[in-house]
Amino acid sequence: MPVTLLGAAEIRALAAELDVTPTKKLGQNFVVDGNTVRKIVHVAGVQPGEHVVEVGPGLGSLTLAILEAGASVAAVEIDHRLAERLPQTAADHGVPAGALTVVDADALRVTQLPGEPTVLVANLPYNVSVPVLLHFLETFPHLQRGVVMVQAEVGERLAAAPGSKVYGAPSVKAAWYGPWRLAGTVSRQVFWPVPNVDSVLVGFERDAEPRGDEELRARTFRIVDAAFQQRRKMLRQALSQVLGGSAAAASMVLEQAGVAPTARGEDLGIDDYVRVAREVSAQDVPTSSR
Repeated sequence: MPVTLLGAAEIRALAAELDVTPTKKLGQNFVVDGNTVRKIVHVAGVQPGEHVVEVGPGLGSLTLAILEAGASVAAVEIDHRLAERLPQTAADHGVPAGALTVVDADALRVTQLPGEPTVLVANLPYNVSVPVLLHFLETFPHLQRGVVMVQAEVGERLAAAPGSKVYGAPSVKAAWYGPWRLAGTVSRQVFWPVPNVDSVLVGFERDAEPRGDEELRARTFRIVDAAFQQRRKMLRQALSQVLGGSAAAASMVLEQAGVAPTARGEDLGIDDYVRVAREVSAQDVPTSSR
């Protein structure tokens, strides 16, 4: 029995049955177009037999499209009503037993996933998309690639290169794990309710080798945060409090790392920030998270 997708009328009927009204608080906008969820799965390159994690499956539109491709899914859902109903919806649409596991939890607090999924595919709630992505990449090293649908502004930031107007701390932190790319646009009309923002697909691939251990990552991220908290200032000033306590001390660390003290946060790529963090470690300079 082939897996079938949810139609728009069935999605609204399910929502009514569960007394679910999409809320801005949870950033919920349900996809009601089958072509769109199939497009996401196609862009993600989901293959039969792969283990996929989905965050915020909602009523199951994208979930069923992933399962239709022959993958197994661990779906993390914070809304208890939706989490409880999803297995029945899957069974009703031809999903074989064992292919779907629902994790009834807040994605930002999840520390274990069944099956060690290697692919992340999700329509992420707009209000928590970046924290969720960074949490999952940090917590689950077995995640090798993914495609997520996010607010256009967020997706552009994640994929931005140094020097771009939208390049910021999320861009650098995401790049710690590997390269990101914009992978397509999504019409507002495929959502219920129709949002007042545009959406894009953004894809990532984890680097084959990690850039460093957890200590180096945390130190790098503290430096990144400081650089962009005062992004109009030169780095010798913006980083003075986290690199030795003065502009002179910060300048010395930056110069040793091969970074101009007069540069600004948006001028540096992830490798530049990592060099600064390594220099901090080499010189035993204390870093503080202001």
